[in-house]
Amino acid sequence: MKLLIKNVKAVDRGLDELTDILVIDGKITRMGKGIVEICDGEGDRVIDATGLTAMPGLFDMHVHFRDPGQTQKEDILTGCRAALAGGVTGVLTMPNTHPPVDSAETIQYILNKARDTGVSVYPVACITKGMSGGELTDFAALKGAGAAALSDDGRPVKNAEIMRQALAEAKKQGMLVCSHCEDLDIIDGGIMHRGSVSEELGVKGMDRASEDYITAREIVLASSVGGRIHICHVSTKGSVDIIREAKRLGVQVTCETAPHYFMLTHEKLRSRDANDRMNPPLREESDRIAIEEAVIDGTIDCIVTDHAPHTQTEKANFELAPNGIVGLETSLAATLTALYHTGKLTLQEIVERMSIKPRMLLGLAPECLRVGAEANLILVDTEKVWTVDPAKLHSRSCNTAFRGMELRGKVVMTITGGEIRFEEQN
Repeated sequence: MKLLIKNVKAVDRGLDELTDILVIDGKITRMGKGIVEICDGEGDRVIDATGLTAMPGLFDMHVHFRDPGQTQKEDILTGCRAALAGGVTGVLTMPNTHPPVDSAETIQYILNKARDTGVSVYPVACITKGMSGGELTDFAALKGAGAAALSDDGRPVKNAEIMRQALAEAKKQGMLVCSHCEDLDIIDGGIMHRGSVSEELGVKGMDRASEDYITAREIVLASSVGGRIHICHVSTKGSVDIIREAKRLGVQVTCETAPHYFMLTHEKLRSRDANDRMNPPLREESDRIAIEEAVIDGTIDCIVTDHAPHTQTEKANFELAPNGIVGLETSLAATLTALYHTGKLTLQEIVERMSIKPRMLLGLAPECLRVGAEANLILVDTEKVWTVDPAKLHSRSCNTAFRGMELRGKVVMTITGGEIRFEEQN
């Protein structure tokens, strides 16, 4: 099968040029202007990509697909459909499923179900058995079964010594530990950021000290064993400052954030809509600015989504709803809107943070727009203005904080292995 993509702006590390891209049998075989190829076989197609941008497929290293155990919210198939609609061709799935991902059998279940989706799904295994915070899982066995990283995401490992042991063992196994930085005693039942808005609404808040404290703890523990630590969903100025200083001192710390943390603040929760609640929560303007600056200067390594589907019934009550929002279908559009169209990041820098760096952190080969590479790429209309309609999302759930927002930039096609897996319908 052949695909000939004509007149596309190709953007990758070290690449920003107008070109044609020829794909034959799943591989990029030629790139250059004026490619002429007979494309009249079954499944062959010539795509006029004038005005579009080609990028390597994105990688989201923080998603929750709720499978096994909570498939009324999402499953691997619907999650992968949402990923493809957002230009995401690889994901790291978190282990707080039912049962948690602490066995080779559960890892194999995830890998088997994801096999034909067109998305490379990499399971994260639990740090502790049952995510109980106690006994460590068998890291070597889980790695052998296909686990790509370790985390008890959804909650921290409360005991610092257990976490220290985990970091030491992960170093031996060559595995990345991803930490959900939250002190549960400080949180103490809070449901949103602790500040003026939570006080106005009369609800219990989450003090930012919860995140800052565990961020600092994880960095100290990682440094003590000479190991690596990846800080999940950074949301506070304090955590950014701690991570930036640790990097300066040579600690092996990396981190991520999501578009809602550099675009939105706790002011959005005045409407008392639980679709604006996630964990960690939307913070204050000073935090938003700090997160944005850290993405721009590279202190924050990756842009992810923390895609966390919940049903409409669950999200109906502001105070009782679970935390979490979906984000796979809006992540690139939101980032283009907030950072590219404002001149704060180039397209190449966005590719670095949303495609190249996440894969590198996991020891995976980056996708690339090069002759000989597998054709895992996306076509993006960087200028398309659209309004987020929750009813049109491909996820099984529609709990998005970007509902009704106008974004600029849209994925119009996702190709994996040379096969068109998603195409925007006008």
